[in-house]
Amino acid sequence: MVKELTYPDGFEGIIARWEERRDPLTAREGEGLPQLDCDLDALATGTMPDPPEPLIKPASSYAFKAHALATELAGASRLAHLNALLIAHLRRHAWPDHAPALFCRIWEEHAATLLQELNARWLVSSLQTFADHGQTETQRRVGASLGLLFSMMKLYEFERTFSGTPPEEPYRLGKRAKVPLPMEMDDFSLKSGGLDYNTLAPLWRDAGSDPVIAPLAHHLLDMLNRDPGTLFRRIQTMRERIARREERGT
Repeated sequence: MVKELTYPDGFEGIIARWEERRDPLTAREGEGLPQLDCDLDALATGTMPDPPEPLIKPASSYAFKAHALATELAGASRLAHLNALLIAHLRRHAWPDHAPALFCRIWEEHAATLLQELNARWLVSSLQTFADHGQTETQRRVGASLGLLFSMMKLYEFERTFSGTPPEEPYRLGKRAKVPLPMEMDDFSLKSGGLDYNTLAPLWRDAGSDPVIAPLAHHLLDMLNRDPGTLFRRIQTMRERIARREERGT
């Protein structure tokens, strides 16, 4: 029997699952984010303790999150920790009023610092935060578009690992299943198809029109272009194999 719905409860169930972890972080007196005009230069040069300071219990949800991030980012800059805390706040239903502006100020003034320090996971999380909290339409659009791209890449690349084929290894050209694509999508041509170019080019160009999000977005797209284990690299490698085959007349 064919399963009718991937998610049996439909989109009401999907939204309910999404909402489960979006309760606002609560802070006690003396806890919370620094002010909007805080000294970011000092935070960029300050270092998180390694190991982190012990968590004093009972603790607020803010304190638990701050400690968990301090543990993960032990030895990193205090600016990296603040960036992570802001992301944690801004994923919730509510956040401190100045949190969006402080997040954007960090990336306007210290993008170069964070691009050198943060790993891809935190860079993507930062990018996705612009989708809802960017200060310009371009920031929000680029954050949403690239955030969706990297989310779908994560799902696809994870599922592909179950094939037993390493991510750097393209599938063989002669082993394609003779089946239609889902949702009645048109087929893709390795020889003449440009869907990958048509997907990536507007993202790069759009991001470049905003000086705040451009360094982050372009850095991540450059990482994608350099990584040998992505769908895009495999598609390009398969194109090159077809071209070589045609040159040989085989």
